Amino acid sequence: MIKQVLQFLKELEQNNNREWFHANKERYDVLKKEHQAIVQQLINRITLFDPDIAGLEAKDCLFRIYRDIRFSPNKVPYKTHFGAYMATQGGRSSLKAGYYLHLEPGNCLLSGGLWIPDPKLLKKVRQDIYDHIDEFAAIIEKPSFKAIYPELEGETLKRIPVGFPADFKYEWLLRYKSFCVNTCKPDSFFDRHDWMDQTVACFKELLPFNRFLNYSVDEFQGKV
Repeated sequence: MIKQVLQFLKELEQNNNREWFHANKERYDVLKKEHQAIVQQLINRITLFDPDIAGLEAKDCLFRIYRDIRFSPNKVPYKTHFGAYMATQGGRSSLKAGYYLHLEPGNCLLSGGLWIPDPKLLKKVRQDIYDHIDEFAAIIEKPSFKAIYPELEGETLKRIPVGFPADFKYEWLLRYKSFCVNTCKPDSFFDRHDWMDQTVACFKELLPFNRFLNYSVDEFQGKV
């Protein structure tokens, strides 16, 4: 099914207009429904090692394909990817670190962590990383984790944030604006008979990373 999704998205990229989309709306609806079923399977599999997301529904994890073009100079109406964010407390709208599946021709990703959190939450996460650096470093430097997720992703500050010592051994970590990792997968990855098993294995490796971050989120929300 994912092969069909990627083919649809390739065609959409070449014909990103309302006329083409409306002519192919029935096809899109079928693929969206099948994608939702796959995401639900992933949720059920992830729950086996991360029970915090038990009860999460796939429909709450899927992102809309329609772009918000109100304030964008780019008026292309549709996204050219299917995205699903699987996290407790609301799926795609959650503040919590979770698991992200990104399907886009030539740019498929498996990802996790916190992407551009609220500035106050970001400050809290940075402080917790600083205070518990040995624990956090052990997570991201674990060989099995690093083999899949070699580095953090996203924008960084030019220098360490105010309030932290400039000679901190891991000062580069505190400069990140997100605490997110990802692994790129070729389109052919999803042709494999065991792609879901492999995906679940990649997501399972994220568990200690997400739990560390979510402890900070829970403290930020006053739940610890």
